[in-house]
Amino acid sequence: MPTRSPDARALRLADGRHVRLTPVTPADREELAEALRNADVDTLFQRFCGAAPPVTPALLTHLTDLDHVRRCAIVARDTTGRGVAIARYEATGEPGAAEVAVVVAPPWRRVGLATAMVARLASSASANGFDRFTATHLAGHRAVARMLRAAGAVRLSGGSTVDWSVPLPSTGPDHFPAERHRFARTTARPRVGR
Repeated sequence: MPTRSPDARALRLADGRHVRLTPVTPADREELAEALRNADVDTLFQRFCGAAPPVTPALLTHLTDLDHVRRCAIVARDTTGRGVAIARYEATGEPGAAEVAVVVAPPWRRVGLATAMVARLASSASANGFDRFTATHLAGHRAVARMLRAAGAVRLSGGSTVDWSVPLPSTGPDHFPAERHRFARTTARPRVGR
């Protein structure tokens, strides 16, 4: 299987703020533990579709010890280096499918960050042999539903949680960068330099 890890990338968001997207590594373990312990309850509830799991060494290893092929994650860091968002995909048991999830700190929402991060993951996932993302969210989470619909996702089921499937860009001869994929229709733009 190909092995394409996402490279670091600077972004300018819709509100003019800048972030740097970098792959998650085991060195991010303690910062992630702190973020999980200090995140607001609603953010964690929305992310995990219920109560968040306890922060344990095993959980932190699972979230940070990644091959960046079948399990990949990126973190968005502000200009001080503090993580403000994380996005990840993980292979499911279904061939070609990877589940995607993203969490953005409340002050960094609605500026195109989640969309830009998922587009970046879509590029890596496609290069690593995946042809679609799946996603699950709580039924009332309208922002996620809008992002998925805009990306061309197909709603698979509903109820208290909603399941989706969204095709990823091809890496074949007619490949186009994920940044041009429907996930990336946002005002977040790559920053030149650095």
